[in-house]
Amino acid sequence: MTLMTMGADQLEEARISTAGRASRTLHSGLHLRQTLIALTAGTRMDEHQSPGDATVHCLRGHVTLRTRERTIAVGEGELIDAPPERHDVVADQDSLFILTVAVA
Repeated sequence: MTLMTMGADQLEEARISTAGRASRTLHSGLHLRQTLIALTAGTRMDEHQSPGDATVHCLRGHVTLRTRERTIAVGEGELIDAPPERHDVVADQDSLFILTVAVA
């Protein structure tokens, strides 16, 4: 199954979920974890502390990460370092992204 096929399945699951989101672990090893996350438009992942070194790679749609001091827009095809401080994530449209986290 291709990544985009998995992503389409995750988005469909998010659309029927009352939470408006769905996720699937792609890889979980000793030093790295990758999670495919789908959010429907307007869905917010509550504020949380960054788990350490992490990136967000938006495959489809557009999400916004917000800290107390800044707003980071992440569009389709963009890859950013996740902010190391507390932040939330809001889907500006139906979105699919990969969260990659370095595991200590």
